[in-house]
Amino acid sequence: MYRVATLLLFLILFSCQEDTAKTERSTIQKEEAKVVPNLLYGIDQNQYQVETQKIKRGDTFGKILEDNGIDYPHVFNILEAIKGKVSVRKLTIGKSYSLFFSKDSIPTPEYFVYHPGPQSYTRIHLRDSLYGEEIKKPVRLVEIEASGIIESSLYETMQNSGINEGLTYYLSDVYAWTVDFFRLQKGDRFKVVYTEKFVDDTLSIGIERIKAAYFEHQGKPLYAFEYISDPEKGIVDYFDDEAKSLRRAFLQGPLKFNRISSRYNLKRRIAYYGNRIRPHKGTDFAAAVGTPILATANGTVVKASYTRGNGNYVTIKHNNVYSTQYLHMKKRKVKVGQFVAQGDVIGWVGMTGNTSGPHVCYRFWKNGKQVDPFKQKLPDAKPISKELKAKFAEHIIPYKTKLDCITFHESKKEVAENNTKANAKDPS
Repeated sequence: MYRVATLLLFLILFSCQEDTAKTERSTIQKEEAKVVPNLLYGIDQNQYQVETQKIKRGDTFGKILEDNGIDYPHVFNILEAIKGKVSVRKLTIGKSYSLFFSKDSIPTPEYFVYHPGPQSYTRIHLRDSLYGEEIKKPVRLVEIEASGIIESSLYETMQNSGINEGLTYYLSDVYAWTVDFFRLQKGDRFKVVYTEKFVDDTLSIGIERIKAAYFEHQGKPLYAFEYISDPEKGIVDYFDDEAKSLRRAFLQGPLKFNRISSRYNLKRRIAYYGNRIRPHKGTDFAAAVGTPILATANGTVVKASYTRGNGNYVTIKHNNVYSTQYLHMKKRKVKVGQFVAQGDVIGWVGMTGNTSGPHVCYRFWKNGKQVDPFKQKLPDAKPISKELKAKFAEHIIPYKTKLDCITFHESKKEVAENNTKANAKDPS
């Protein structure tokens, strides 16, 4: 009898343990079976059917909802609920929106998300508790080091080296007064330390700024370091390794990338006038219609008008010594009496007046006499103050070290070409 009782007790305990084990296995399996949330705009896509479309001409928030099964009275309630929180009055044609539909037998939209750009989106809940909110994605700044060797143009070198092409414009701004980017030579090279903005960890939304750079043009090295030259006004400028400003009182030309099509020439023959000698007292910079024209220095607009020869033009007085003029604009952006800063857009390249092609004719006066700007010894910008020189020297040490440690890498194109040449020499 004792043995029977012991056997029964053992069977009961074993059965309990087995049941417990089964329960634990079942719990683990259930937890493993849980679907991991697949978030899109903060909404779990596993629970919805998502349709993404682009705004078409004639689309409005209300029309989109009505076209997808929400009647107007409910649309009105939604608009009342989100009033003052988000605005959907202006939906830009070509921008994207997403509708999140329920997985019922009759799918109905539960969320509307308008996402015109990568930095933010507008999310609106369309059922039960109605609400709207604008979500701004966190932006992460990443410091990046890059280098390149010029093959043809700076832009193409950036592309071939896998560098964000937007860096081209920032680098050209830094060296706008000291390097003519239309006269770069093969073999010129650069190194740069800059910050780039990212959302969703990997999506770039643009360059923030250049912290330090090195450009070697025709064998001549030129450092550039960002520094606050006027702490009170918060003015940021770029200086070389000897604390000399890279900025000049005048830009080298009125376009972002200057390509001279005709220089100042007092003996030039012009086809438009029957190939007769007509002095050309300006410098022509060729560019596509609509290219922004920049003020080459600070000053006040003294003329903004139209004449048969000049077309739309602007004249700027910089001080008692210097004045500049910009001809053949498609459209002017400034008015007489307006102060403009160096680099401000004052108009756009066009073909107005006597001209055979799109360009801006840039004229330059010194002491009332029209002269060739490229033969003038133009003043430098205001140098860094003596009080800041020591701080500047200390500030640039880590950045100069970083630049000096960056190695020049061949572009992907050059690597491929070199590999091809090597394979041709040694086909084995």
